[in-house]
Amino acid sequence: MLGTFQQSNLRIEVNASEQQIRDSLLRPDQFRQWLTPQTFTAGLPEQLHKGLVFLSWIGPIAIRHQVDMAESNGLRLLMSQGIDGFHEWYWGDGWIQSSLEGVSLLPLNLGQTLSLLRLRLFLSRSGS
Repeated sequence: MLGTFQQSNLRIEVNASEQQIRDSLLRPDQFRQWLTPQTFTAGLPEQLHKGLVFLSWIGPIAIRHQVDMAESNGLRLLMSQGIDGFHEWYWGDGWIQSSLEGVSLLPLNLGQTLSLLRLRLFLSRSGS
């Protein structure tokens, strides 16, 4: 894999319940709304589950995701192709923590920061 090894850990406070955060991370109909312009494989199930494999695209760059863990307060995605590494999410009432580690040509910390800010905005607009 070409690129640079990168790692980033971010934690933010949000005005949302654990359930609202869980739904925004595990339900494709919701995460598609706040992860734009990233696009995803068609036909995803109602909720992510362990073992599920899907693709996303950031422009022409494809990223393969394998759900390694999908629980009531955590999600771990193993990634390959455009990013070789993993992305872990943990959450509770009023907070979200994101840990990202991998090799990529993409600026992972910038993408992670923007994603968390879009998630916070999405949750504030969803009546949280």
